[in-house]
Amino acid sequence: MNLSEAVEGKEYYVLEIETDDDELNSFLFSLGCYEGEPIAVISHIKGGSIVSIKDGRYTFDSELCNAIII
Repeated sequence: MNLSEAVEGKEYYVLEIETDDDELNSFLFSLGCYEGEPIAVISHIKGGSIVSIKDGRYTFDSELCNAIII
C-alpha cells in the first residue's frame, strides 16, 4: 500500500520509494524518509497529505505519496 492509502494517525514503516529520480531520493533522505524509517500521516488534504517524519511535519503532494510504499 502507498502513503496516500494510509490511515491518519497510524505509524507505518517505509518499505520502498518507487522513483528513478536521484534528486528526489536525496531530498527524501535529507528529511529522514528512507526504507525502514517510521512515517505517519497526520492528515489527508486536497492534493496530498501532511506527514510526520522523525521530529518534522511535511506536506507531500499526491504523486509523492503514491511513490512511498508502506
